[in-house]
Amino acid sequence: MDFFQLFLQNLLSPAILFFALGIGAGLLRSDLDVPESISRYLSIYLMMSIGFKGGTALAGTDGGILSALPLLLAGAGVSFALPFVAYWLLRRTTRLDAPTQAAVAGHYGSVSIVTFVTAVSFLQQSAIGYEGFIVAVLALMEAPAILSALYIAHRAAPETIVAGKQASRKLSREIFTNGAILLLFGSFMIGLVSGQSGLAKLEGFLVTPFQGILALFLLDMGLLVARQFHHMRDFTVPLAAFGIYMPLIGALAGLAIASALGVDVGTGALFMVLCASASYIAVPAAMRLALPQARPAIYLPLSLAITFPFNIVAGIPLYVLVAEQVLG
Repeated sequence: MDFFQLFLQNLLSPAILFFALGIGAGLLRSDLDVPESISRYLSIYLMMSIGFKGGTALAGTDGGILSALPLLLAGAGVSFALPFVAYWLLRRTTRLDAPTQAAVAGHYGSVSIVTFVTAVSFLQQSAIGYEGFIVAVLALMEAPAILSALYIAHRAAPETIVAGKQASRKLSREIFTNGAILLLFGSFMIGLVSGQSGLAKLEGFLVTPFQGILALFLLDMGLLVARQFHHMRDFTVPLAAFGIYMPLIGALAGLAIASALGVDVGTGALFMVLCASASYIAVPAAMRLALPQARPAIYLPLSLAITFPFNIVAGIPLYVLVAEQVLG
């Protein structure tokens, strides 16, 4: 299947069309809205479903958690390393201040759970299997990039050290008690313990409604993306371009690692998605806390209004196609 067919398949899926509807409604300033309580429920459901199904999938594989160890270590390593690449590129292509460059860089080493969930849905629709332990890799790739961003900021702008020290204890709690990550990893462990018999008991709740819940969640995400578009007036062309080519650099790094480790097509594609995505939930919260000098009006719209839509619409089918060609 060529890229155009994969792109069309992704573009015409109900979930992506609802995402487009949300963007359109937001740009038209419609009063369409998903209540915050419903939005939180949708997030909880998706994390619980993805984590639990990943755990049950790993429970049925030979080698268990040991088979996941190489990719787990590689995921943590690439999450720590990518912010240094991103910062180097930003230093040479933009005139942003150092704290903002560091904050932006941290976003591109961490992960977007929603992008991952959408990629999982795309693989399911394409009948491409993957290893369940990739969920544990996702959970492990959240924090290292935050540490890298703070290290970069403290080296480039020493005045940020004071704020970082004041926030260090609270930041550690934010990182290691992040609700989405705890639920994702906790559900993964429950699925691992309960296995296929546990999945059979919850199939009517965690499997069958998944596509509908994802469509409603992406409608809400489309509305959120549209709210960030007004910040784009302050973006330079090199900065906007960074939001497109940095995910491609991350995806290439993920592909090289997946190829070296000999993982299957589906797992490799999802690892590429993780390396290509940019956080817009956990990292912005951490940066507001530890790097108040950085500008949220730059780093949040860049990851949410440029990189996120690019990955959702075009990136996922591209990464799957490349994974099929290289890893297949």
